[in-house]
Amino acid sequence: MQKKIKKLAIIGVGLIGGSFGLACREKGLAESVWGCSRKKSNLLKAMERGLIDKYTLDLEEAVTDADVVMLALPVDSIIKMGEKIAPFLGENTIVTDAGSAKESIVNSLEKILPNGGRFVGGHPIAGTEQSGPEAAVPGLFRGRHCILTPTKNTDSQAMELLKNLWEETGAMVSCMEPEKHDRLLAVISHLPHMAAYALVNAVAKNEGEFPGIFTYTAGGFKDFSRIASSSPGMWKEICLQNGDAILQAIKGFHASLSEVSDAIKAGDGEKIQQIFTGAKEIRDKL
Repeated sequence: MQKKIKKLAIIGVGLIGGSFGLACREKGLAESVWGCSRKKSNLLKAMERGLIDKYTLDLEEAVTDADVVMLALPVDSIIKMGEKIAPFLGENTIVTDAGSAKESIVNSLEKILPNGGRFVGGHPIAGTEQSGPEAAVPGLFRGRHCILTPTKNTDSQAMELLKNLWEETGAMVSCMEPEKHDRLLAVISHLPHMAAYALVNAVAKNEGEFPGIFTYTAGGFKDFSRIASSSPGMWKEICLQNGDAILQAIKGFHASLSEVSDAIKAGDGEKIQQIFTGAKEIRDKL
């Protein structure tokens, strides 16, 4: 980092916000890391775990004189929070977020914030199915991708600072247009969650014929369905924010399932082997 941040304010001290604060404190990237949340209990847990070094329940106090404000909130709350903090932001304050849907957030916050060009949309592709400050971990972003979504309006200095900040946490930073980001995430992140939720519900529908069916599940089912333990509320909002792209991804998944189904119906062992081999080769490279 060329310049140390004096005050970093993190609104939302859960898995992502808490891990970001912890990384910035461990690396000495900010003189002070403030946490702000609706729940004092979360802030106290964040303090106990060393995720932040100061806290407040007051939004004005949190963002006043902040060099950088991180909105580590569910996607449906980010725009609303931008509206709330806008009156208290300094002219040079940089605002960023960590939401997994970007187009509507970027378009809205560039208009809402007093200096919209100093908003830089961001999305660290890291996390677990857990949530809350208890879930924050050191090194969560190390070796993981973080996508920044600048536009023609984005201030170049704000962009450079955020890029450097994320790189200091260990993330691999790339830039992408907000709309392109949303299409990409629909395929690589949102679709797998839809499939996991659907799989668990599909198996559950057989409970009447096979009571206690889930007691027979083994590692494969548990590995595949792990992310179905993610927050239903959070994923509901992601579906609403990025619905069109998710529907396109589901359409593509339907086509892939149909290809397998058609091969099974036709008794075409060669085709089945070809499909599975292709998928295995791709997965083995990950």
